Amino acid sequence: MGKFIIKAAKSGGFTISLKARNGEVIGVGGEVINTLTATKNSIASIIKNAQIANVEDQTVEGFETQKCPKFEIYLDKKGEYRFRLKARNGEPILSSEGYKAKPSCRKGIASVQKNVIDAAIVEPVEE
Repeated sequence: MGKFIIKAAKSGGFTISLKARNGEVIGVGGEVINTLTATKNSIASIIKNAQIANVEDQTVEGFETQKCPKFEIYLDKKGEYRFRLKARNGEPILSSEGYKAKPSCRKGIASVQKNVIDAAIVEPVEE
């Protein structure tokens, strides 16, 4: 089972990362979220949208634009493949690390889709 890790940000608020069963980070939330409730709502949105999202491969010439929710595959400035998950409203809610090969990027998307199902949510520990 995958798990969402919620961390308190140094500047205040919270960040999200999604870890696969093997402990590898497969996606991170886009921004610092102000409250724990809003953070949990963002996780719920990731879970819901990841399972029904189309895949839009923007690295292919003349690619077909997909309706949101969707995973967008794109090339970053270093020439690495990345994906971002966009919610129904078009807002990016999860993004990946860089991958050297497109098949690895596609495997990352499949891993997100698999690991969000029944993912545990690990909240930050109060000190």
